[in-house]
Amino acid sequence: MKQKAKEGDIVTVVYDGSLSTGEVFESSSDTGPLEFVIGDDSVFASFSTGIIGMEIGETKTILVAPLEAFGPHNPELVQTISKEALGPEITPQQGMVLGMTVEQDGKTDKVPAMVTKIDGDELTIDYNHPLAGKELHYQVTLTAIDTTPLTGETTPDSCSKSGCSSCS
Repeated sequence: MKQKAKEGDIVTVVYDGSLSTGEVFESSSDTGPLEFVIGDDSVFASFSTGIIGMEIGETKTILVAPLEAFGPHNPELVQTISKEALGPEITPQQGMVLGMTVEQDGKTDKVPAMVTKIDGDELTIDYNHPLAGKELHYQVTLTAIDTTPLTGETTPDSCSKSGCSSCS
């Protein structure tokens, strides 16, 4: 019987992430294989649970809903500002991501915002994540399963789930 991925396993996958339009937004061919522990919250929950039951070499499509990914697109995060607010050293272009300074609760932070429209001296900028409101499609191939405990310790084959004194 072939080994199947389960919760707690360390798995390695290669993948392509795309939108419903087919546009690829991320690929392990650019970033390298992804290794994570199933169920540890380091990846989207539906991505992680989608790996459960897969065998090495198996490929499947996993869908991640907007609410499980980057949330819905929030229209309140789209604002219109004047070009002058950027200063003379920046020539904005549609699609450009700007580092905007915002103040909240007495703290100043720099956050990314995309220029979505230029109308004369006014810019429309969007503080939403570029993938907010979008369903993500992942074509995933499982390449490795490691069942070794994260502590690096090995569990003797003779131990049961109830454990023995050497396992605790």
